[in-house]
Amino acid sequence: MDEKENIKERNEICSRTLKTGSRTYFFDARETRAGDYYLTITESKKNFSETGEVTYKKHKIYLYKEDFSKFQSILDDMIRFIINEKGREVISERHQKDFKNHTTYNQEIKDKEVQQKKTSEIKNFTNINFEDI
Repeated sequence: MDEKENIKERNEICSRTLKTGSRTYFFDARETRAGDYYLTITESKKNFSETGEVTYKKHKIYLYKEDFSKFQSILDDMIRFIINEKGREVISERHQKDFKNHTTYNQEIKDKEVQQKKTSEIKNFTNINFEDI
């Protein structure tokens, strides 16, 4: 095993991956030179160039043990705030081509029923020419 592989193996202690649509999150426990551990959180998002070439844009956060409790406290507070303010429904799903929320879907059904009723009423009229009067 060469020196780079040895350092990489020592540095990466534990990893977890979360795949969500076009994003992947990597949670990696790593080891400092002093033998302590820290956390890296990496967001990787797949992008396509105009030529169709796939690239990945990555953002990384380094989180050290002395910041864990404060970070977790603020993260928990922010998650609670967002859920209390906006609920658990993912609003961005509305922008997907095949999204139908219940309100929109129910309105579409009502609109179709009204249109069918109008069409039915028109068919029931008797066609009268002015010459017949």
